[in-house]
Amino acid sequence: MSAEKITYATLTASDAIHAPFEKALKDNELNYGKHYPMYIGDREVMADDEFATKSPIDSNITLGYFQKGTADHMKDAINMAHEAFPSWEARDWRERVKIIAKVADVLADNIYSLAATACVEVGKIRSECIAEVSEAIEAINYNIAQIEKNEGFTHKMAPGAPGENTQSTLRPYGAWVVISPFNFPLMLASGMTQTALMTGNTVVIKPTSEAPLATLGFYHALREAGVPPGVINFVTGPGSSMEAAISANPEVAGIGFTGSKEIGVQLRNAFLTKQPFSKPILCEMGSKNPTIVSEKADLSKAVEGITRASFGYTGQKCSATSRIYVKESIMSQLVEKLQERASKVVTGDPRNKDVFMGPVINSSAVQTYNDVVDEIKRDGGDFVIGPQSISSDLSGGNFVTPIIAKGLPHSHRLFRDELFLPIVLIDTYQTLDEAITKANDTEFGLTAGIFSEDNSEIKEFFRRIQVGVAYANRKGGSTTGAWPGAQPFGGWKASTVTGKGLGGHYYMPQFVHEQAQTTVIEE
Repeated sequence: MSAEKITYATLTASDAIHAPFEKALKDNELNYGKHYPMYIGDREVMADDEFATKSPIDSNITLGYFQKGTADHMKDAINMAHEAFPSWEARDWRERVKIIAKVADVLADNIYSLAATACVEVGKIRSECIAEVSEAIEAINYNIAQIEKNEGFTHKMAPGAPGENTQSTLRPYGAWVVISPFNFPLMLASGMTQTALMTGNTVVIKPTSEAPLATLGFYHALREAGVPPGVINFVTGPGSSMEAAISANPEVAGIGFTGSKEIGVQLRNAFLTKQPFSKPILCEMGSKNPTIVSEKADLSKAVEGITRASFGYTGQKCSATSRIYVKESIMSQLVEKLQERASKVVTGDPRNKDVFMGPVINSSAVQTYNDVVDEIKRDGGDFVIGPQSISSDLSGGNFVTPIIAKGLPHSHRLFRDELFLPIVLIDTYQTLDEAITKANDTEFGLTAGIFSEDNSEIKEFFRRIQVGVAYANRKGGSTTGAWPGAQPFGGWKASTVTGKGLGGHYYMPQFVHEQAQTTVIEE
């Protein structure tokens, strides 16, 4: 059953989505507590130990038990992907595209079930979950259009000499390992995996242990659509025990990673030094995203865009707004309007349709939140919106409330360190030059936004801001809401290692390397 299209920028839908979504929630409850295997080649594999996946909504909900895979399991899966590569590569690209197109159909047919899984597993509200599945579908369709437009990435070239027939073609690398995060457990696993498969590579998916169930749903969609076993594999377990098995394994042709900067850099460095030669590694990492509010801004747009970008999915997006720079002359106006708007954010069980902000992913995130609150108080910050008490009926989950704070110096570490929490800091500026300079004063460079009705300010912002995704006057999310074919999602600086965004013209070629082919037809 397909659903109407919902994007992160709209998060709106007709009432028609609620009944099938709530039915899916109930249906999924029947599978709570199941034991799930790994899938290596054509085998269902069980490990010696398991780990339980608990819902951040309520720790009494055990979604399932997953295998605590080891380095040996990862090695076996990589070997299966390596062995399956020649036959998958040999298929005509049109045949591979046809199979991946069926994946989009399977996702569409199961959109409510997949969305309901993500809702309970990672705590997203229903519209965000449906948007995530919709984005995965859109990314597949966009990539299909790209590979078809480029005729399988094979292009006729001019002859190098008389009598030569020449062409350039992009060829797959081999077996990839895709490591996916908790915050977009389906889309970010899908984005790298389907791109790798469509271009002729094989894949081992290794989801975070925080959210393996939604990613498993994507694996089953691949298999149902006709992706052969071995071409796609699924391994669960702690990443720390598998890092060496991935980075030092010569059968690994490439790595796709989404997660923290610390882990991404560690993995990249290991992969580049332990392999016999340089191989592609795509790392999409964190950020510290700024929004600039000019005195020429429409404040109603700014306040709505900031609220949605800061507190959507509880601030657990690498694109979330976490810094605001406002012209000093309108600081009080913005603060007043933010207080009014943020106070209306409904925090609660994301299974309920009127909730905007659900829980954070785990108790460690709650502890970080509490530590930051104490740090703001200790260092003289003022709460525009401060931490609120949590209802007793939410005591079993990892719930926190929105925070907006001002008064800390721009040199404070909270203006630089990614928190992955619904915590936003405000600072002022005198000139646009100062605002952009402050916005760029970070090692990260994923997204940024500006609110101004002055086109010259917008033009200057776009020219100077050091990010991969920039928005002006985006009411639907000042720094969030990238969409395949519209806003390619990729960063600069420490937010990435490639600077090429998912859902854009330059993304697919990263999974293939070029071969110039020359046939001498006459001497």
